[in-house]
Amino acid sequence: MVKKKFLSHNAMDKIMREAGALRVSDDAKATLAEVLEKKALEISAEAKKMAEHAGRKTVTEKDIHLANKE
Repeated sequence: MVKKKFLSHNAMDKIMREAGALRVSDDAKATLAEVLEKKALEISAEAKKMAEHAGRKTVTEKDIHLANKE
């Protein structure tokens, strides 16, 4: 089963070039996307728990910031 990707290679290329990379391999783009997606899912899951703990169904900006600090 192929895992659905959320972040495009084009977006990863732009991020790495903004950070100063002159050239970026396709493998590097794919790996960065995989790492960022994993981190985003972890933060999102934690933010969801925080919203539920506060008695809300809506995840807010504050939930994301707090989840990212942990």
